[in-house]
Amino acid sequence: MIVLTVDQRGSTYAADRVPEILAELARLIRDRDGLVVPFERTVGDEIQGILEAGRAGAELAVDLALHLLRDQGWSIGIGVGQVDGPLPVVSREARGFAFYRARDAVERAKTRSKGMSVAVEGPPPGAPDREAPPRPAAASPAAGGAAESAAAEVTEPDLAAEVEALLRLLAAIRARRTPQGWEVADTLASLPDKPGRQRIVAQALAVSEQAVSQRVRAALWQEEEGVRPIVVRLLAELSSSVIVAPEGVTGPVTEPGKRKKMKRATS
Repeated sequence: MIVLTVDQRGSTYAADRVPEILAELARLIRDRDGLVVPFERTVGDEIQGILEAGRAGAELAVDLALHLLRDQGWSIGIGVGQVDGPLPVVSREARGFAFYRARDAVERAKTRSKGMSVAVEGPPPGAPDREAPPRPAAASPAAGGAAESAAAEVTEPDLAAEVEALLRLLAAIRARRTPQGWEVADTLASLPDKPGRQRIVAQALAVSEQAVSQRVRAALWQEEEGVRPIVVRLLAELSSSVIVAPEGVTGPVTEPGKRKKMKRATS
């Protein structure tokens, strides 16, 4: 599963923002798939939530992490691993490797500059709680030895490190975006992905389509949109590779029979 541990930066000298951010996260999560246990204050100025393994949880984790990085007031740790079941109603009473990894991740994130303070920890390649990828079958008995040798040389990718690197790349792009760039990016994100969006944005912002195109290029909007699904896919793959114990979690804490529709955050 995926655990997000989020800690307020510079809280010793600043007002407590936990109630504010909890309300904001609740708004962003509304009508979304992927949440298992809601975000809540765990201790001090820290909050935590549990997301399901797979595509829905990964997409929600990426959206929330990028939203919090844009705020620049939070350090975000994403931990992937087993969660002991049955799950409690509140995350601070839950246990499992995912929580230890989220703790390590948020501590690393605190050492980074604002707007870039995110880290990801998951099972190391070949760890006991991670399923090994299937090994290629030998083409023939004669080629069997060579195939086994080649398979042994294949290094399993460190998906957690790859997700972290791409999240930091997206954070760097977004940290350099101007207010005008954010104005266009936010408006584009609120519209269906179909031809003619930039014309609608130009009309909404009372600027020319050429001005919108210039802002889109300067904001690296298309580059962000291209990388974002890759981050989600890698995090989904990592979280789905974790072996769940028989007594583990079987589903989100929601009313039975209900499924929520997908809706991406516009930040």
